[in-house]
Amino acid sequence: MTSAEIPAQPATPFEWMGGEPKVQALVDRFYDLMDIEPAYAELRTVHGTTLDDARQKLFWFLCGWLGGPALYEERFGHPRLRMRHMPFKIGIQERDQWVACMDQAMGETEVPADLRARLKESFFGTADWMRNAPGA
Repeated sequence: MTSAEIPAQPATPFEWMGGEPKVQALVDRFYDLMDIEPAYAELRTVHGTTLDDARQKLFWFLCGWLGGPALYEERFGHPRLRMRHMPFKIGIQERDQWVACMDQAMGETEVPADLRARLKESFFGTADWMRNAPGA
């Protein structure tokens, strides 16, 4: 196979995933799993009675974070993730449930394995940085 025959890797994770429809599918599956799986009960509790607002904001955020359109920033400015999450208890359990739920959603929405591994590592680092519960 010549270099001209080797398919080029997409320029961004957003493109690699398949754009907005795939990001939406990932976000929808993530919140659906959070809502139905007992393994994510503590994480679900942190989100209050409805997931609609969180679902929309995560979709907007992930589009930009993955290298697609900056939908979140266009609406709200800089994400300031840690500041915006301070009102919510985020400990080791919530971190681990968030990452596990997202990893399950990535698997079920067929995010390519190489990308899934890279994203899981990034998601863990961000989720760990978000911890704000004492001793957690």
